[in-house]
Amino acid sequence: MTYNMKRTLLTVCCLLAAAVAFAQGQYRGEYSIEKDIPYHEDAGEYARERCKLDFYYPSDLKDFPTVVWFHGGGLEGGNKEIPAALKESGLGVIGVGYRLLPKATVQECIDDAAAAVAWAFREVEKRGGSPDRIFVAGHSAGGYLTDMVVLDKHWLEKYGIDADRIAGAFPYSAQVITHYNVRKLEGVGTLEPRLDETAPLYHVRKLPMPMLVLSGDRELELYGRYEEQAYFWRMMKLNGNENIYLYEFDGHDHNTMPSPAHNVVKRFIRGIVNGRLPAR
Repeated sequence: MTYNMKRTLLTVCCLLAAAVAFAQGQYRGEYSIEKDIPYHEDAGEYARERCKLDFYYPSDLKDFPTVVWFHGGGLEGGNKEIPAALKESGLGVIGVGYRLLPKATVQECIDDAAAAVAWAFREVEKRGGSPDRIFVAGHSAGGYLTDMVVLDKHWLEKYGIDADRIAGAFPYSAQVITHYNVRKLEGVGTLEPRLDETAPLYHVRKLPMPMLVLSGDRELELYGRYEEQAYFWRMMKLNGNENIYLYEFDGHDHNTMPSPAHNVVKRFIRGIVNGRLPAR
C-alpha cells in the first residue's frame, strides 16, 4: 500500500469515527471559534454595532450540523451567546447579536434574524458545515425570532433563501402572540393579548421540517407562556404538521427551562441527521 493510499484510508477512518461519535452524542474533537463577524453592515450604524455573530464549530468534522442561536432578553436586552450545553456535541453554533427595542423596530429585529440565517446558508460550507443541516433555535425573544423567520417566509426571501430549507426549528419558551414588549411600546398592557402580523401565531402554516415547541412548567412559566405554546402546537398540528412536538419541562421556570431543553434538542438533531426522528 502506498503512502498516499494509507493517508487516504486514515482520513476516511477518522471521518467515519467522527461521524459515529457525533451520532452517539459523544464527539470531543477539535473546535474553532470566530468572533464578532459582521453580517448586516448595510443596515445602518446601529446594525453595524449590534449585528455581529460568533461561530463555534468542529474544525475536523465534515458536513456538521449548525444551530443558529438567538439570545433572549425580551427583544430589548441581551447579547450574542453560544450556550455551553451545545458545545462539544459535534455541532456548529452561531451566536447572533441583533438590534433591540426601542432603538430598533420589531421588524428590524426580525430582519436581523433573517440576515443571520442567510449568512449561515452562505458561509457554513466554507468551514466544513452542511447548508442542508442548518437549524434555528433561541430562548424567549430568541424563540420568538426563530418562529418568525421559519413561519413568515418573506423575511428570508429578501436574502434569496427559502425558509423551507431550514432543517429544524427549536423555539424555547417563545411568545407566539404579539410580543409583550411590542405591545408595551404601543400602550397595550402586558397581559392584554393581541395578534397581528408580527405574531408567529398569525403565520401558522404547514412546514417541511420538524419543530420542537419547548416550554417550562405551566405553573412557573412567564405570562401563561405554556398555554400560548400549547395552542400554537395544536394549530400547527391541525395545519398538517405531523413532526411538531410540545415539551413541558416540569419544575423549570422560564429562565431554567433551557437546561433540559438543550439535551432534547441535541437528541433531535442527531435523529434528523441520522434520518430518523427519535421517539418522544
